[in-house]
Amino acid sequence: MKYVYLLRSLSDPSQRYIGLTEDLNRRLEEHNAGKSPHTSKNLPWRIEVVVRFENDQKAASLERYLKSGSGHAFANRHLWTD
Repeated sequence: MKYVYLLRSLSDPSQRYIGLTEDLNRRLEEHNAGKSPHTSKNLPWRIEVVVRFENDQKAASLERYLKSGSGHAFANRHLWTD
């Protein structure tokens, strides 16, 4: 089982992150402990959206899409709460 997750920085709400993991709680702890170079500068982080997949390939496909140009536009319209 995989999770696609969207994080927002509490210290700078304009900073957002999209990721993929098998263990959501552990991964959030890692982000908030500064163990990810992509998120270490804007601690702490909170989960804004989570999508759980039984199919690992579909999860990876959604993560790739959300990180693409059209995926960013989709997420801005439908997933991020601003």
